[in-house]
Amino acid sequence: MKLNEKQLAMVDAQIKRLIKTDSYYGKMYRDAGIDGVSSQEDFEKLPFSSKADLRYAYPLGIQAVPDEEVVRIHSSSGTTGKPVIIPYTAKDVDDWSLMIARCYEMAGITDKDRIQITAGYGLWTAGIGFQAGCEKLGAMAIPMGPGNTDKQLQMMVDLKSTVLTATSSYALLLSEEINKRNMRDKIYLKKGIFGSERWSDKMRNYIKTELGVEIYDIYGLTEIYGPGIGISCAEDDGMHYWDDYVYIEIIDPKTEKPVPDGVEGEVVITTLVKEGAPLLRFRTHDISRIIPEPCKCGSHYPRLDTVKGRSDDMFKVHGVNMFPSQVEEILGMVDGVSSEYNINIAHDESINRDVILVTVEAEGRVSFDKTGDTIRELFKSKLSVTPKITVVPVGTLPRTEKKAKRVIDHRE
Repeated sequence: MKLNEKQLAMVDAQIKRLIKTDSYYGKMYRDAGIDGVSSQEDFEKLPFSSKADLRYAYPLGIQAVPDEEVVRIHSSSGTTGKPVIIPYTAKDVDDWSLMIARCYEMAGITDKDRIQITAGYGLWTAGIGFQAGCEKLGAMAIPMGPGNTDKQLQMMVDLKSTVLTATSSYALLLSEEINKRNMRDKIYLKKGIFGSERWSDKMRNYIKTELGVEIYDIYGLTEIYGPGIGISCAEDDGMHYWDDYVYIEIIDPKTEKPVPDGVEGEVVITTLVKEGAPLLRFRTHDISRIIPEPCKCGSHYPRLDTVKGRSDDMFKVHGVNMFPSQVEEILGMVDGVSSEYNINIAHDESINRDVILVTVEAEGRVSFDKTGDTIRELFKSKLSVTPKITVVPVGTLPRTEKKAKRVIDHRE
């Protein structure tokens, strides 16, 4: 999908504004002799930006406005080393809240809804973003934040929450608790908006069934704005993204060249109107594709397919490259196996060989031995790797209020 004339003018304006500043990217573009773009070809010659740039420019080297225009900063979650800090102007904050309000509307949520927000507050973008969008829409915000499951369930019942926003991992935990406590007939939830991590079809179906909700995938990342730059619609076929705020291209991560619409690759995002910290051609490492066909819902906003994973989620054992999404696909084929699993990888010095241990949960109605054998054979046939399989009862593996860590590599 190429830039339209309006988007191209927006990118050109961003560059012209950046090169007038002493920000990290302003200096980079000046040094490279970049003074604007007038065509798709010009745009595709622009250098990529990356999280490594943002860490190098720590703390506020990417800030492109005077201090007095910055009203807030946010920082991304789960980083190592120097954190990534993103400054926001008042317009950035308002634009972001408008995008999240749009997401709620796309999900059929109105000002009559009561939205229980379980995402983290503070430096992380999710909690405050979900709340700002809720208030922009005019719905009732219930700003719980993460954790304290007893209190979450009490408020869910007493305040008759109709919408839940959460990571999929915490939505799973709440679903299981509601099931254990026989509370299903006491809750009023109708819709769930979940993001920040990929999740399997098996987990999705469990949450959908146990909570009795319509499920919507929300997309975003702190470096761009936060959650809310896109969301799935009632058709549940990819995520519509707001192309008046962001331009998305898909590149081949090896050649770094754009691929045609419909072809899978790495998601690269350009902010079109962001003031505090504009980013051009930011490499997200998310793996997805542009869906070229118009959506049956009738929306004119373009669509990004469900994110399959991240290019940096890949792990290698016995020379084989694997992704968590492939593991989830295998487990989805096995009867009685839950969505929860973890993988431990280590190097056995005695045989000078890497070993992989996959721990999965299964329902008590199935044979754990036969289930383990089935999973092992599927790994062998589909991924050419034969792991050690441990099958444990459902509920054994730890649940989390944040993002689940699936792969633990002890070789690092």
